[in-house]
Amino acid sequence: MQPVRNHRWLGRRLERWQLYLMILPAVLWLIVFCYVPMYGVTLAFKNYSFAKGILGSDWVGLVHFKRLFSSYWFPTIIRNTLTISLLSLALGFPMPILLALMVNEIQNKRLKQIFQTVSYAPHFVSTIVVCGMVILFLSPNNGIVNRALMALGGKSIFFMRKAEMFKWVYVLSGIWQNTGWSAIIYVAALSGVDTALLEAADIDGASRIQKVIYINLPVLVPTIVILFIMQCGSLLSVGHEKVYALQNTANISASEVISTYVYKVGLQQKDFSFSTATGLFNSVVNAAILVLANTLSKKITSISMW
Repeated sequence: MQPVRNHRWLGRRLERWQLYLMILPAVLWLIVFCYVPMYGVTLAFKNYSFAKGILGSDWVGLVHFKRLFSSYWFPTIIRNTLTISLLSLALGFPMPILLALMVNEIQNKRLKQIFQTVSYAPHFVSTIVVCGMVILFLSPNNGIVNRALMALGGKSIFFMRKAEMFKWVYVLSGIWQNTGWSAIIYVAALSGVDTALLEAADIDGASRIQKVIYINLPVLVPTIVILFIMQCGSLLSVGHEKVYALQNTANISASEVISTYVYKVGLQQKDFSFSTATGLFNSVVNAAILVLANTLSKKITSISMW
């Protein structure tokens, strides 16, 4: 009976060969660009030499990890990365939810489309352009922010030279750029709200706030939990482009994060083995946080990624 069952199973799969053909390019891309390069992780345990190549380089074990943990910059980059990530999570994660709930309450279809388009637009602005805009807006001489402060009787502040201001500049500019785009998935989830429930709530005299809290928000809970778990899995993954573009010698004590440290050590100093070890440490910690967040979510809410 087993061969017959296997034959039937294979036959059912072959009936959908067109679907498998459609996903083949994506699978090949994933294998070639995501899984094959993972062999390079072995650099973290070798003393890499251009002349010897990856295969011929000498194994050194955990030497580079010991260098990382004893490095002067290690506590700093961990602290800065966690500070920026946690602040982005605390301030940035709720904003798309609130925006989606607000958009869902707009009755005028034309106005709703215009509002969505305007809120999505910043996402398509290049990160470098956004950094240039931030530097111009916060300029101590001609920046619009400092002009407003001086008009109100305050003093001009050189924001980009103050280390304690860097995380706020980074996080708030990120919220402005990404909130609209991140809200798309929540807006799509709200389209699945049962209109019968809303009509029943209207008949019972429920206010708009009550309908949002007791009908719309519960629909978003599964999506919120899954996206929160995924964001926890990238807690130590602060992109280097924006940080590097906003970084200067005055704020480097608050702006040096794991990704910029890897970039400087790996590409500028050409210490590929050490930078690979740093990146591997980052990935392992992120994976551990992801598993922990998923496990806790499964126990508390019964919602999980696996």
